[in-house]
Amino acid sequence: MKLYTASLGALLLLAGCGNDEAKAPPAQTSATDGPPEVPVMGAERRILAIGDSLFAGYGVEEGEGYPERLEAALRARGINARIANAGVSGDTTAGGRQRLAFTLNSEPQPPELVLISLGGNDMLRGLPPEQTRENLDAMLTELSKRGIRVVLMGMLSPPNLGAEYRAKFDVIYPELAKKHGAVLVPFFLQPVLGRADLIQQDRIHPTAIGIDAMVKATVDDVAGALPKN
Repeated sequence: MKLYTASLGALLLLAGCGNDEAKAPPAQTSATDGPPEVPVMGAERRILAIGDSLFAGYGVEEGEGYPERLEAALRARGINARIANAGVSGDTTAGGRQRLAFTLNSEPQPPELVLISLGGNDMLRGLPPEQTRENLDAMLTELSKRGIRVVLMGMLSPPNLGAEYRAKFDVIYPELAKKHGAVLVPFFLQPVLGRADLIQQDRIHPTAIGIDAMVKATVDDVAGALPKN
């Protein structure tokens, strides 16, 4: 898929990531009823998902958001995963940075792994890429100090923000992942782009089936990022 289509889709998908619940589209359900119960092995693997509406489950039924569906996919593999969902619709990297330490300290046990999906709303608001980089860098530094592994969900800038903005924004995620040794998902929204059947009626957010596609595309990355027992 051409970068133009992919990056433009990122902006459109995040355009409605506000906090107004009254404007949320009708909830969508998955085409599947979820995986059957399977035996899970070993100690509980605690994961924290901190991000924006792509984690918050905007417009889908309770339990159909990305963190919940990812947890089910991991458990279907026999991994005793428990994912705490700290997704907040409309959140920016500044907001994520501000609440990271509090969120970590509020967990009954430290997570082994943190998933980060932030930056799309920075782009939507036209915030300087330098601020996005600084905030994500600070979050990754804090997690490194605590010895917590990270999966970083990447974003891309649309061409209409200009070549200069795009050049500064698109390198943030791969460069920070390399710097901090994080696992990188190059473009989190890739599985739903160009697929009208995977997007809600608002033409912005993924349906539950679209979320399932995103889970399928990333579950290997998350499972591989968990520390070895």
